[in-house]
Amino acid sequence: MAHGANETEIKLAVESTQAARRLLRATGFTVSRRRVFESNVIFDTPKLTLRKAATLLRVRKAGGLSTITYKGRPAVARHKSREELELEIADAGTMSAIIERLGLTPVFRYEKYRTEYRQSRGAGMAMLDETPVGVYLELEGSPRWIDRTARQMGLSEPDYIVRSYACLYLEWCRRKRVKPADMVFGRAKQSTSR
Repeated sequence: MAHGANETEIKLAVESTQAARRLLRATGFTVSRRRVFESNVIFDTPKLTLRKAATLLRVRKAGGLSTITYKGRPAVARHKSREELELEIADAGTMSAIIERLGLTPVFRYEKYRTEYRQSRGAGMAMLDETPVGVYLELEGSPRWIDRTARQMGLSEPDYIVRSYACLYLEWCRRKRVKPADMVFGRAKQSTSR
């Protein structure tokens, strides 16, 4: 399975998983993909060429599904929009080894639990992400759909977050005065980007 398209999204910080689920139910969302654990590895060159270009190469394991994803440079305004090319792969470990043989290395690892939601008549999707640094809703769809859905949830543009999980993690580390590592559950491990 492969797809390529522009992805347009925002994140919304939510106080708890229970509050997020209540908000989703109240706005007509139902679960379309049950909660699954995700392990994500971001790759880059030793000189961080991809990061400097604001692009991304990621290998993800989510339940029994593994994918490789390229994300292009984002156009950030009220929403974050960027090219996304994604391909389902048979083996995340083998794909990671191939990427490393090509000279890229793992620079950041992050984990989360994700549940996907849809409305019966909606052109977009909501994702409930439980991360080591907080709970977030991601709304992905057309800008009009995102804005309308956020309003239905009682939220507006000042609530929109267009930063990546890596950026949110670094902000969390600064607030907590902890040394950044990988954003994983349990004991933090030293980041591979040192």
